[in-house]
Amino acid sequence: MLDKQGYIQRNILDKKEFSLKEFFLQWEWMLVIILVVVTIINANLSPYYLNYASLRDGTMIFLDKAYIVFPMAMIMILRDIDISVGSTVALSSVVMATMYNSLGVPMELAIVICLAVGALCGLINGLLIVKFKELSAVIVTLGTMILYRGIAYVILEDQSSGNFPEWFGFFGWGYIFGIPFILILFVIVAIVFGLLLHKTTFGRQIIAMGNNPTASRFSGVKVDKVKIIVFTLAGLMAGLTALFLSSRMGSTRPNVANMYELDVIAMAALGGISTAGGKGKIIGTVIAVFIIGYLQYGLGLINIPAQTLLIIVGALLILAVAVPKIKLPNFIKRK
Repeated sequence: MLDKQGYIQRNILDKKEFSLKEFFLQWEWMLVIILVVVTIINANLSPYYLNYASLRDGTMIFLDKAYIVFPMAMIMILRDIDISVGSTVALSSVVMATMYNSLGVPMELAIVICLAVGALCGLINGLLIVKFKELSAVIVTLGTMILYRGIAYVILEDQSSGNFPEWFGFFGWGYIFGIPFILILFVIVAIVFGLLLHKTTFGRQIIAMGNNPTASRFSGVKVDKVKIIVFTLAGLMAGLTALFLSSRMGSTRPNVANMYELDVIAMAALGGISTAGGKGKIIGTVIAVFIIGYLQYGLGLINIPAQTLLIIVGALLILAVAVPKIKLPNFIKRK
């Protein structure tokens, strides 16, 4: 028979063991395994893939759209969706290029306008969604997706616009101490959104709204205000994506960022963001960004057609949405 001290020590050990087990059997560890598998497959398909320079520079190809994943995760936790982000990127970049090339606005101010246009598009989405509650976010953002893309075509028609200053290329192709600037900023933004979602009252309100919007409203949460802020953040990050995309391409067109919303939603869903709302972690979306990004990058090295890449991303999206509905083995926990 155990004495009191022995009983307490045993309880402490059991709790530690249980906590460690829960930690290592989360969905994020499954994502790490998937990332390793993707790396092995790409390394076997292309001899140029598995080296530091290739892995480092590959981030410049896919990290531009990754900034939108963080606010998209918040939107999905709220049980909503935003399919206008690709069009917001296009409109923001077109306005920036037009301001600089046609109106003679200094490039520094044009960059600020680019971010402001993105934030304004997100704000409009948020206002429409909270104003017309009978309409789903899908319908609202479908309308604004067409609207924003249409405005971009009206401004620039079917032509490209570039001739940016040489220093502007740093955003897309620049390095700081041998590390891509876009990767450094991505890590910083990921940390900020991680803290915002998991360590602040605002983040707890988002999760509470995703679990029970009605109860959150009655408990004093300003539901409409939270939604407007989150959708505005999505627009702001779309504007930032437009900045990096335009820098990387050296020009812009009204049809840029086509199907970006597919990649962004797939990254968020694969990262463990529940489509039913109320659940998800930023760290999961970060891993999912590199899974889908490196998968596309690796297959692109062996000239896989873009249509095939779309099929793969679509399949991953279906898998990410379907997995929570399947009864997984007890050793895999998705939280």
